[in-house]
Amino acid sequence: MKARLKKRFRYWLLQLLVAALTVTIATVTIAQDVAPSSNAIDGTPVLLSGEELFVIQARVGSFSAAERAQAVTQRIEAFANNGAVPVESLKVEDQEYSTSIAAGDKLLFTITEADAKAAGKARSQLAREYTSHLQMVIQQYRQERSSKSILFGVLYTILATIALFILLKLLNRAFVRILTRRGTFSGTRLFALRIQNFELLSAAQIAALVTRLLKWVRLALALGLLAIYFTLVLSLFPWTKRLGATIVGHLLEALNGFWTAFLSYLPNLFIIAFIAVITYYVLRFTRFLFQQLGRDQAFPWFYPEWAEPTHKLATVLIIALAAVVAFPYLPGSKSPAFQGVSLFLGLLISLGSSSAISNMVAGVILIYTRAFKAGDRVKVGEAIGDVVEKTLLVTQLRTIKNVVITIPNSTVLNSQVINYSALSQTETPLILHTTVTLGYDVPWRKVHETLIGAAHASQHILQNPAPFVLQTSLDDFYVSYELNAYTNQPAIMAKIYSELHQNIQDKCNEVGIEILSPHYRAVRDGNQNTIPEDYLPSDYVTPRFRIDSLGDRLIPPNGKPNQPDEQAPFNG
Repeated sequence: MKARLKKRFRYWLLQLLVAALTVTIATVTIAQDVAPSSNAIDGTPVLLSGEELFVIQARVGSFSAAERAQAVTQRIEAFANNGAVPVESLKVEDQEYSTSIAAGDKLLFTITEADAKAAGKARSQLAREYTSHLQMVIQQYRQERSSKSILFGVLYTILATIALFILLKLLNRAFVRILTRRGTFSGTRLFALRIQNFELLSAAQIAALVTRLLKWVRLALALGLLAIYFTLVLSLFPWTKRLGATIVGHLLEALNGFWTAFLSYLPNLFIIAFIAVITYYVLRFTRFLFQQLGRDQAFPWFYPEWAEPTHKLATVLIIALAAVVAFPYLPGSKSPAFQGVSLFLGLLISLGSSSAISNMVAGVILIYTRAFKAGDRVKVGEAIGDVVEKTLLVTQLRTIKNVVITIPNSTVLNSQVINYSALSQTETPLILHTTVTLGYDVPWRKVHETLIGAAHASQHILQNPAPFVLQTSLDDFYVSYELNAYTNQPAIMAKIYSELHQNIQDKCNEVGIEILSPHYRAVRDGNQNTIPEDYLPSDYVTPRFRIDSLGDRLIPPNGKPNQPDEQAPFNG
């Protein structure tokens, strides 16, 4: 019950704070409307809804500058509030000694030579500038006061109010949940602050400090939300828009004061700025230098693909050097606490980034060894694909199955890298090779001719240099023939291999070569030929089993035939 009453008290206190702030804002608004600014030396401003349009500095006859400004302000306000007269009706009328600005047939303002002299411009030029500015300001003035704008302002205010209460409620719930777990801070997550055996702060005291700090943070966030809310709501309506801008100005002024206080702790700010400027121009010069080095064949000793990574490395080194030079000029850089924190963070980074540093070093080495570049078809270990991206940390490959493989650069550096695209567009393009094993009964010249014909029939196989065949081994049951063919399309190796194998099968079938090895077992008599039926003669017939009499094979070594009862029980 007590907690509920306390909660209600806080709620009504918040409502009272909102009401008090609203009354204060209204009072300030009235005060601003009653007391317009004026200066006898610089002139009197002509205002429209509190916004300065221009300044009148000269008097005309018996009318002072202030009286002229008041009369012009009233005329402009009457014209702005009269929506029946369009802003396009504003016009400039030149007379011999003055220039008039009128809205239709009603005079708004007369510019004299004294006004032009005070402004340092010609009468006609000054009149055109005033007219253009008036058209823009009055157009905006009418739009802001239209029924549509007011309706939208009310709607946005309702939505902003709902959002404010929701945010305040969520903020309160979040901090209540955090504060209810305050007991977990002491003894478990927070420890007493000690110097040797002397206890400065106990765990309970530290928990109380954390709780108080959280409450101040909640209050600061709530006040920040209220400030944003009132600034937003005031900016939605033309009568309070200037007040909203004033509040923002005061907030910015407070921030500026804070910034000024902060700058007081930076006595060496100009030295740091000088270092920053020098670093900036050195970086610009470095960028220009590496752009020149990156041009095609600009320098024979510097490859164009080195330009971008070398520029990035140089940028990192230059910024690091500038940071080292500027470090002593920062406030607190010589304090033991700051140095201890810096040393601790450096140790954490060193211990936790050993693998990352090894990958970065490997990435740098891969850049300057020119093992591959983006778009090349490579094989790294067991992975084959096109290089999608090469960074300082990893290399990404896209396989022919559209699977992206990310490989750490240290792994790439320690693996064998095969680049299929390195020489594809040169005089010695990539050689694709495949092996076919055929029996000794097939003439090797016929095999060479057939395999070369299969290569010529493939679409992406180059005719020059010509394909060739190597007999790589003479095995127990077959001969190994290796077909070698050139291509300049390594990106579609799998497709070329598939087409080449299809053509090898077709060409072998056309000339009657059966591919029965390395592992094929069949009884030739009584079985269909392994060549597809489309390649067989039209009168082809499956051979029958051939059965011969054993004959003389049953005659014993003594030359006398066996008796019928001694012969083998075989019915030929």
